[in-house]
Amino acid sequence: MSNQVVYNFNAGPAVLPKPVMLKAQEEFVNYRGCGYGLVEESHRSPLFEEVIQAAEANVRKLMGISDDYEVLFLQGGASLQFAMVPMNLMVPGRKIAFCDTGEWSHKAMKEAKILGAGIDLVYDGSTSNFSTIGDPTSWTFQQDAAYAHICSNNTIYGTEYQTYPDTGAVPLVADMSSDIMSRVVDVSRFGLIFAGAQKNIGPAGVTLVIIRRDLAERCPETVPTMLRYSTHIKSKSLFNTPSTFSIYMLRLVTDWMLEQGGVPTVQKLNEIKAARLYAAMDRSGFYRGTCDVACRSKMNVCFRIGAGDEDLEKKFVSEAKAAGLIGLKGHRAVGGLRASIYNAMPLAGIEALTTFMAEFARRNG
Repeated sequence: MSNQVVYNFNAGPAVLPKPVMLKAQEEFVNYRGCGYGLVEESHRSPLFEEVIQAAEANVRKLMGISDDYEVLFLQGGASLQFAMVPMNLMVPGRKIAFCDTGEWSHKAMKEAKILGAGIDLVYDGSTSNFSTIGDPTSWTFQQDAAYAHICSNNTIYGTEYQTYPDTGAVPLVADMSSDIMSRVVDVSRFGLIFAGAQKNIGPAGVTLVIIRRDLAERCPETVPTMLRYSTHIKSKSLFNTPSTFSIYMLRLVTDWMLEQGGVPTVQKLNEIKAARLYAAMDRSGFYRGTCDVACRSKMNVCFRIGAGDEDLEKKFVSEAKAAGLIGLKGHRAVGGLRASIYNAMPLAGIEALTTFMAEFARRNG
C-alpha cells in the first residue's frame, strides 16, 4: 500500500478533516462503548438524539443563529431544495426574483418555472458567460416579490459573492452549498439558507436548511407532507428516517470547526489559502484565471493553461494525480482546471499544489 500523501481537490463530495475521518473510523464498529455502530442504531434512540441535537447546537453556535430560525437536516441535496423552496414560499400573483450566476441558480429558476412561478430576472450572468457577478449592491428588487434567490458561490465558474444584495423586505434565499461556514455570515439577512453538506460540513447525504420560522407558515395545504418545511420543523428533522451517518459526520465536522476557533478562524485560513493559490497562478504567466478578479471564489479556483490548451491540461491532471494531487479537472460543462479548497484543505495542500504548478510550468512553458 502506498504511503504517498494525497491532497483531495475534488469539488464534492470533497475533502474532510483528517481528525474527523480518524474519529469516525475509531467509532464506526463500536460507537462510544455501546458495542455496535451508530449507523446501526435507531434514529429515535437516545444515542442518536444526542448526535442530532449536538449537530444543531454546533450549527447554531458556529453561525450565530437566533431562535427566530429553525435548523433542519433534510435529504435530497440542494437539487430538491430548488423545488422545495418555491413549493413552500411562492405566493400567488407575486414573482420570484432570481439572480442567475450560473448552473445552480439557473437550475433553481427552472424548477420554479415548472411550478408555475413568474420570474423577475434581476441579474443575468449569461451575458458574460458567468465570468462575473458584478456589483450586487446596485441591483434593484421589486418589493412585491415572494422572495429572492441567489447561489452564493458557483463551483463551476469559480465566482463568489463578495457582498450580498440588499433585498429590502423581500426574503433572501441563498444556496450556500459550496461556501457554507467558510466565512462569517449574518444569518439575519436571510429568510432561508440551504446547503448540501458534501463540500464544507460533511459527506453527501444530508442537506442543511436554516429557515426563518414565519416563512415556514406560508406553505399551502396542497404541498405534499414530506415536502413541507413545517413537517420537519414539527418533527425536529425526524419525520422519517434521516441520513443518520451523514448527520453524525456533520456533528464531528462542526465539533472540529469549533475546536479550530469557529468560523472566523476558518475564514482567515481560507483567505490565506486562496491568496497563495491565486498569486501563484497570476504570476506564472502560464496559467490564466477564468473569472473576474473582483468576484473570485475562495472555495473553487478555476483556471486554464494559456488560451485553453486541452492537451496540456489533460497532462496536468494526469501528472498531478501521480504526484498525489487529485480532483483537479474542471467541470465537464466548461473544461479547464479547478482546485476546490474547502475548509478541510490544509495549507500544506496549497503549498504542494503551487509547487507542482510552478514545476509543471517550467517543464512545459
